[in-house]
Amino acid sequence: MKSFRALGVMTLALAASHLSAQSIKVGGDVQFWYTQLVDNKLRLNSSVTPGNSAGYYNLRSEFKENTATIRRAEIKLSGTVVEGVEYEVMLDPSISVGTTNPVILQDAFIALKLLPGMEMKVGQFKNLQTYEGLTSSTEILFAERSQLGRMFGDKRDRGLALSQTFGAPGSFAGKATLAVFNGMNDAISGKGNDVNAQKDFVGRLEFAMGKTQRFGVYTLQGSTDQVDKSGISPAPVPLAYWPTQADVYGNKDKTTNSGAFYAYQDGTWTFTTEYMTGLLGRRFPTLGTAIKREHLEQKFAGYYATGGYTTGKNTILLRYDLMNFNSGNQWYTPYNPYTQTAPGTAILANGAAVDYAPKYTEMTLGYTYAWNPKAVKAANLKLNYIARSKNFLKPFTGQTGEQGGNTLVAALLVSF
Repeated sequence: MKSFRALGVMTLALAASHLSAQSIKVGGDVQFWYTQLVDNKLRLNSSVTPGNSAGYYNLRSEFKENTATIRRAEIKLSGTVVEGVEYEVMLDPSISVGTTNPVILQDAFIALKLLPGMEMKVGQFKNLQTYEGLTSSTEILFAERSQLGRMFGDKRDRGLALSQTFGAPGSFAGKATLAVFNGMNDAISGKGNDVNAQKDFVGRLEFAMGKTQRFGVYTLQGSTDQVDKSGISPAPVPLAYWPTQADVYGNKDKTTNSGAFYAYQDGTWTFTTEYMTGLLGRRFPTLGTAIKREHLEQKFAGYYATGGYTTGKNTILLRYDLMNFNSGNQWYTPYNPYTQTAPGTAILANGAAVDYAPKYTEMTLGYTYAWNPKAVKAANLKLNYIARSKNFLKPFTGQTGEQGGNTLVAALLVSF
């Protein structure tokens, strides 16, 4: 039924482009993936659940099996209603909808041109975090975004953003944005109304030097996404060494981001890097569920660096990517919960001591073939080899120590 409903939405949307008196621009893309496991670990081994977490490492289901999948099938409608009033709607019928992602609608917003260079955007759209998050899926360098990009940047929410551009495009220009969002992107992918009075406050400042360099900073300040009409229900405090329920409630899963990025692309050489840190907060909550992190003020930190070279239709890329979900080594237990079950008692996996600290690295080697080098996003084929650190899977029968798994990905993209 959902697939028929999605098809109906697409049909009506495309028909509107011909019937409407307004000029409607129709675009989109189709992305096809084939993933091949290097070994059987990603298929057979269980994810690690260190400490209180349900598993920190962000791994898409496509990487857990040899499989062909439609990764994206995005359809975008946009246009100008009257001078100074624009809109955009983007949906993706390939999305599997459910509790945490209730609808196929991705973006739906109205943009108002208030003053020269000033714009107000209202609706559902990405919440302005990271560099890769605001890079179109047709223009990202690899088949998949970095850990920072997919964990924190590729998220939508409902809210309002006020932006002011300045400078001279083509030489030195900038854009400053202040925004407020519902703060529901960790509960329902931002695709619904909020359930409490809490809001996310966002700031972003970015610059461009000519056509080759971009850099900027951004931040987010938020808290819980749980209902608090009569006080949030703190999760039961599991052990005596944890803070009191009053402390857990008072923290309200404070959630923050602070990041900076730099990108250089001149058609031949590519270099991008980004760093981000903040409080995990509601992303691994203590409210409304079992406690899913090791400290109320637990911090994360991550970065990546990408280098690439393009000649003709061919591009070679290499990315190093690190994410630490407990960068301050904070926990309430009197022992390290990632290496011990009690003071002096190591975690054993098939007889071997292990370290399940949630610090993960990925090394991605990429090759891209573009049918038209002047319009790479029009049609390209990406081949990626992803080598992951070996501490996010438990050992299977006959294995000892921490485990991980590597993947080969072939990604074919066309956009229109």
